[in-house]
Amino acid sequence: MHSLFSRIFLLFLLAMTLIVGSSIATTFTIASRENESPEFQRRPSLAIQASEVLAHDGVAALRNWLDINKTVIGDRELFVVGPDGQDILGRRLPEGASRRLGMSREPAPGNFRPSRAAPQIVASDGAIYTVFTTPRRPSVFGALSLPAISFTILGIALVVSALTSWWLAEHLTAPIRRIQAGARALASESLDVRVSAGLEERKDELAVLARDFDAMADQLRANRGATTQLLRDISHELRSPLARMRVALGLARQPPADLSRQLDRLEREIERLDAMISQVLKLAHLHGTDALQQRERFDLGEVIEELVRDANFEGAVKNCRIDLQGMTESALFGSRELLRSAIENVLRNAVRYSPNDTAVQMTVSKSDGGLEILIRDHGPGVPAAELERIFEPFYRVAESRDRDSGGEGIGLAITSQVMKAHGGSAQAVNAPNGGLEVRLRLPGTAIAD
Repeated sequence: MHSLFSRIFLLFLLAMTLIVGSSIATTFTIASRENESPEFQRRPSLAIQASEVLAHDGVAALRNWLDINKTVIGDRELFVVGPDGQDILGRRLPEGASRRLGMSREPAPGNFRPSRAAPQIVASDGAIYTVFTTPRRPSVFGALSLPAISFTILGIALVVSALTSWWLAEHLTAPIRRIQAGARALASESLDVRVSAGLEERKDELAVLARDFDAMADQLRANRGATTQLLRDISHELRSPLARMRVALGLARQPPADLSRQLDRLEREIERLDAMISQVLKLAHLHGTDALQQRERFDLGEVIEELVRDANFEGAVKNCRIDLQGMTESALFGSRELLRSAIENVLRNAVRYSPNDTAVQMTVSKSDGGLEILIRDHGPGVPAAELERIFEPFYRVAESRDRDSGGEGIGLAITSQVMKAHGGSAQAVNAPNGGLEVRLRLPGTAIAD
């Protein structure tokens, strides 16, 4: 699993497993050492000591000795049971102690009887006392209750948890700190910053976030470059008609001046400036969020018939006509004027670059639940490397040719933005037999029921 949640879960599970496994191993090790220790193996020595105390000092001294030594074995409790079957300190005996011990009241020579399951000692008055040990607090943890084991387990748990938590914190916070530094760099307009270096092998959410951050930085850098280039292009395009206007004004001031001709020239340049500014404003409007606030239902057939009629009139001077095919009776829901402008820009370009005595094919069809408009000319086409760029503002395949033809390089950019605003797309490809094909696609949501 590459999910960050899964990694955290599995990491903590592994840490707990290591702690428990280490605890169990430590328990068996220490418990086995306790069992193998001389004190544990020579437990009858307790009975010998009790026998000596009882022989020399009597029952009262035996009670004092038992009170002092009842915790001499860490995990077991020491009892001395008198002839009445009760502990001489008055403590409650474990259940089944009498049956398990198999106590015998028969005296033997001396005062020590080690042959029993539990050692027995005999007082001077012949009373028999049994010495035995039982587990201190029976529990599921057993030897884990030993002090030495408890401290060892606690130490292991602290060390493993500390190391695991440190690695986890470093693993999680390293890319976060890198992204944070990258965000600060972006805020200071350093668009060359990238944060995904070194995270190529990671597949979790933080690595994906780092790659998305880099993609955002790339997009911001591209947007800045596009904005800078757009400003350069606009400045260049405005400077050219202004320079021609300045020349015409200078010629008009020189005698003998053909004022009528120069005024006509000034008027044409002013109209060209006005048209270009209108195109730029329309393109800026399409980049806004309110581009399609006003939608309407309209008949696509009427729009296309009007455009074909105008294009045939414009192409009559070179005997270029529009060959319309397919279904045009479709009701659309969107901006009539924007879609009309988008189709017109492509259609006029096709007529402009088609040779004399040729036809421009225009096909309208249903495609993938939406609508597709295909416009193909028989002109020179576009180099494959520049097919995507023809939809950029002010981009020209052949600058001198496009300027002579009167194009500002904004029409196809407007077409692309109009199609995107309607949820569609604009794409250009070179036709197999020459010429350029432009496909305008609209989604099913733009088709009115």
